[in-house]
Amino acid sequence: MTTVLLENLTKSFGEVRALESMTLEIRDGELVSLLGPSGCGKTTALRLVAGFERPTGGRVLLDGNDVSTVPPSKRNMGMVFQAYSLFPNMTAAENVGFGLRVRKESSEKRSRRVGELLEMVGLAEAAGRYPHQLSGGMQQRVALARALAVEPRVLLLDEPLSALDAKVRGQLREEIRRIQTELGITTLFVTHDQEEALALSDRVAVLSNGRLEQVGTPPEIYGEPETPFVAQFIGTMNRLEATVTGPGHVEHEGRRLGVDAVRDRSAGEKVLVLVRPESVEISEPGEAGNGHPRNGMVEGRIVGRSFMGPVTRVKVSNGAAEAITADLPSRNAHSLKIGDHVSARFDPANARVLSLDE
Repeated sequence: MTTVLLENLTKSFGEVRALESMTLEIRDGELVSLLGPSGCGKTTALRLVAGFERPTGGRVLLDGNDVSTVPPSKRNMGMVFQAYSLFPNMTAAENVGFGLRVRKESSEKRSRRVGELLEMVGLAEAAGRYPHQLSGGMQQRVALARALAVEPRVLLLDEPLSALDAKVRGQLREEIRRIQTELGITTLFVTHDQEEALALSDRVAVLSNGRLEQVGTPPEIYGEPETPFVAQFIGTMNRLEATVTGPGHVEHEGRRLGVDAVRDRSAGEKVLVLVRPESVEISEPGEAGNGHPRNGMVEGRIVGRSFMGPVTRVKVSNGAAEAITADLPSRNAHSLKIGDHVSARFDPANARVLSLDE
């Protein structure tokens, strides 16, 4: 069942087209992230769903009903903002119960509901504190509880973690997912953080310049990008412009490479071969690597080395082509040094291919 449907949604601000014919369905109980760089239209889409903006074209449907012109207060949606937006003169409990008080719920029901939600977000002991007495993470937990207090049909989250430090952001991300799953509430989450979107979501919708580039599960978005933008924006990607030379082979920078994904493509076709850094091996020049056929992407010298905990990122360049990036288990990379002469290789099965005109 589709809870929310954005149907050919378009929004213009004067001559600026912020959103272009966007169609996206969000199913019952699903958490979908709108992911993209600043200015891509993701917050505009969220505001259209919430009712804070009216679409220039298209519709917003909730459970099959067109709510495009329905005011925000009548849409039965809860919203959490980036900047918390708590009432400074109210305690945490009063903030959480505000919506229930506006709806004239009994004090008994308000008290019970507020207690349940503060317990759910781990702030039962902070019920009597004011916002200035709470950390950023605690304030955002209060904001989340407040949005959930009125039992909304849909939860909307607008970059709710971006103002927090990395450790708190990770903790609260897990809390949001736990609570969303526990309640089974349909959720639309806006973020520019790829890791956040991939970790939280059932599906991710990637936007660029007001257009929807791809919608899919996190493994699909990461492992099977459908456009060069998605491939470049999600994580790190090695991009090799090449020409198909025959079934299963391409030529790149004068090198013949095996690529399984071009078996059905025509000779002479210009393609973009995409290889994730974790699929790249570093070996001595001329070695095949692990006893299996490997492609020599480039032979050159290590020009960069970054220790990242369990992974060490290594860059290899021959001075002509763009440097190749490899993510290696740190236990295997301790002997590699800047200036070492090596070969960067990948398995022919571990490459994604797009036409250069896609």
